Amino acid sequence: MPISRTRCVTAVMGAVVALGLAACSSGQTSVSATPTVAPVHGRITLTYLQKQGDQQYFIDEAAGAKAKAAALGIGLKVVNLGSDANKTVSEVQSAIAQKSNGLIVVVPDPSVGPQVVQMAGDAKIALLTSDDQICTTGPDPAKCPKADLVPRIGFSGAQMGDQVGKRAAAEFKKAGWSAGDTRVISAWEQDVTVCGDRVKAAQKAFDAAAGAKVRTINVATDNTPTNAQDKVAATITAHTDVKHWLIWGCNDENVQGGVTAMQNAGVSADNVIGVGLGAYLACKDWGSGKPSGMKAALLLDGRDVGAVAVQTMYDKLKNGKAFPQEAFAPTTMVDPANWRSTGAKCS
Repeated sequence: MPISRTRCVTAVMGAVVALGLAACSSGQTSVSATPTVAPVHGRITLTYLQKQGDQQYFIDEAAGAKAKAAALGIGLKVVNLGSDANKTVSEVQSAIAQKSNGLIVVVPDPSVGPQVVQMAGDAKIALLTSDDQICTTGPDPAKCPKADLVPRIGFSGAQMGDQVGKRAAAEFKKAGWSAGDTRVISAWEQDVTVCGDRVKAAQKAFDAAAGAKVRTINVATDNTPTNAQDKVAATITAHTDVKHWLIWGCNDENVQGGVTAMQNAGVSADNVIGVGLGAYLACKDWGSGKPSGMKAALLLDGRDVGAVAVQTMYDKLKNGKAFPQEAFAPTTMVDPANWRSTGAKCS
């Protein structure tokens, strides 16, 4: 889930600029996270705005959303926002102008959350997030009261991290490594709320199950493989006394970047335990048949999230069913032995 940050978006015209500046300066809006929306009696049209729409996970998510929309007879437009926070706001404007009945968004930057909520509320359009959270009253979902978070469809960060941490602990114990010459690298973009949820849960689960206290090095990245590789390479250089490494992070990109850095530094795959999150990059290593430090990964199927998001929006608009505050799609731990049978897709 690589993204870029653009705080307090200002490249939007008219009232939206004023709203954006007000939201950034005061951190407050008066809009409900779940405003009242009239039922739709005719054909429903939705707009799905995704960050990083060319990433395999989000490609799958869009495919799942389109398949569900077709089954329900819904009109659906999917828009790739890339990493552009300004585009989020302009595409929300466009969706409103095109009379969409509902918006599903994965924002590149949560700081645009109050603007998006205000615009959707003013237009009386149903708003749902998938994957990442946004807040009605401020730019940082981590500091947002639960009641002010927009309803979200996705995966549970705590549950995902718990599974990653437990698998890392099992691999550590199986390897028989000494805690003294082992380190954990925990890599993630540190101002992304869901990333923090994942790595904190991974750490807690690992500490509870590892049977030894292993020191952790937190590595700040931008959630891309290249940046993670660079940051982990620097970490290896600074810790030449470490023999064994465990790596987890917010997504497959962080772990794959770390595993590559280890390989480039001459660290044997036998001395690396990477547990990915996504499996779309992990399975590329496994498909090659070569030894890899990527020992397992939690499979996240974006198709499930896209389908559940569209179904949830349909239920709201057609039947008046309230949005759940959060709804979670299932996950599966995979490894070199079973990934093909689960239907994991490599990118």
